[in-house]
Formats: sequence, structure tokens, C-alpha cells
Amino acid sequence: MTANVIDGKARAAALRAEVKEQTAAFVARNGASPGLAVVLVGEDPASKVYVANKIRETEAAGMRSIEHRLPAETSEADLLALVRRLNVDDAVDGILVQMPLPKHIDADRIVLAIDPAKDVDGLTPTNAGLIVLGRPGLVPCTPKGCVILAKDALGDLSGAHAVVLGRSILVGKPVALLLQNENATVTMAHSRTRDIAGVARSADILVAAVGRPELVRGDWIRPGATVIDVGINRVPGESGKTKLVGDVNFAEAMDVAGAVTPVPGGVGPMTIACLLANTLHAASARRGQPRREA
Repeated sequence: MTANVIDGKARAAALRAEVKEQTAAFVARNGASPGLAVVLVGEDPASKVYVANKIRETEAAGMRSIEHRLPAETSEADLLALVRRLNVDDAVDGILVQMPLPKHIDADRIVLAIDPAKDVDGLTPTNAGLIVLGRPGLVPCTPKGCVILAKDALGDLSGAHAVVLGRSILVGKPVALLLQNENATVTMAHSRTRDIAGVARSADILVAAVGRPELVRGDWIRPGATVIDVGINRVPGESGKTKLVGDVNFAEAMDVAGAVTPVPGGVGPMTIACLLANTLHAASARRGQPRREA
């Protein structure tokens, strides 16, 4: 058996094209494009790459990118002041503060300061609560991408048994709630779970979001299951170079699963595409103009 490879790049490209088309219609109605403010504090190399990609894709979608690059020594008070200014700036529809922040800044305090209506990362308690209630809101980008890919692979998720490995507030918890909202039956597993491999093997949909390279082996996967690999881990490769691998051993998964997301090229591209969709959603909602969801 050879699993189908879920093409996250192609799905993300389709979502970006949809957002671009809807953004053009938004501009025609409102005379201005949605604005996304991205705040980067410090010089973390990975964060700089992520921010550059977000800015490029924002502009390609016809939106305005509003960039704030701050030195690593920026105080928490100064960052909070910037967030509060962005909250009341009518030109800004979405606010994204790139994580991680320098250690002297309390990330939770920064997230709490963001206007929930502009919280395109979906991290504020208000948007987290809306997921719990099953009501429309701004959904975290990576979990949203996971569910889109699972629905593309399986169609209706009603009645499917989903196992989520990992319970972080960034991926594990929200993706579990989103899957429940799709009428899946969800089990959350984590480092304290007894017989975690056995729990994983019970899944029709297995979402791996633990941050441990290739933790999930082939014998953790039920034959024919759909595997959504959220992990992005850099490990030693050939000739002293590093390579990216997921939380799932891809080669072994391909021999057992029905469908698998690769790393790279699976969930990753969906994150920025969903960020663009969230920015358009936020801009439309602020003007009382609901948009069709992906």
C-alpha cells in the first residue's frame, strides 16, 4: 500500500487565489484594501524568514502590509503601546505579533492586549472561546489549515475518530476543538498518555503536533488512516547540512496510511494562506461584510 500525498502547496495556492479574488471585490466595495500589521521584535533568523514570506504573500493577495521591526531590547511597555496604537488604527484590520518574543517580554500580556477583532492569529481568549462555543471567529491559522486538508482528503468528517498528539494552545487544543466542530470524535493524547502508540492506532485521522522528530512510526498508524503532520523539525542531514522532517516518519507512514501530509510542503504552506483568509475575514467583519469561508 502506498498512501496518497496531500499536496499542501497546491491547496494553499488555491486558497490564496480565492482570497486574492475576494480581496479585489473588497477593494471595489470599500475603496481600500485590507491592512495587515506584522510586528517583529529582534533578529531571530527563522522569524525573519517567516515575516518576509508573510509580507510577500500579503502584498501578492492585494492587501497592504504594515511592517514594524523593533530591536531586541524593546521594552514590554513599548511593545504594548505599539499594539494599542494598532488596535485603534482604522488602516489596520489584522495584527500579528511574531513569536517567539525576547525573554524579557511576557508573550501572554502582548496577546491579551490585541483587539480580538484584529487577532488574525486567533490567540486571544475571545477567539479561543468562540471556537469552544462553535461560533464564527478568527481561528488559529495552522489548526485551520489542518482541518481544511483533512476535509479535502476525507470529505465529511462526521463520525470519524480523530487523535490529536499534542495539547499546545497553538495547535493541539484548537485543532481538537475544530475537529469536534466538524462532528468528529476526538481523543487528545500527550506525553502522559498511557500506550500513546495504541491510542494513535485507533485514529481515522491522526494529527501529530508534538515537536519531536519522527516520533510517530508506521506501527502507530491504522492502515488507511489520514495523517496530518504539523511538525517542523530541523535535524542533521547529509554533508553536514540540516534537513526538515516532521513528527511522523514519512517513509513508514506511506506504507500504511491512506493519505499523509509531507514535511515540507504539507501543513506549512497552509498557515500563511489561512492568515490571509483571516485578514480578509477580519476586514470584512469590521465593516459588516461577511465573506464566504474556504
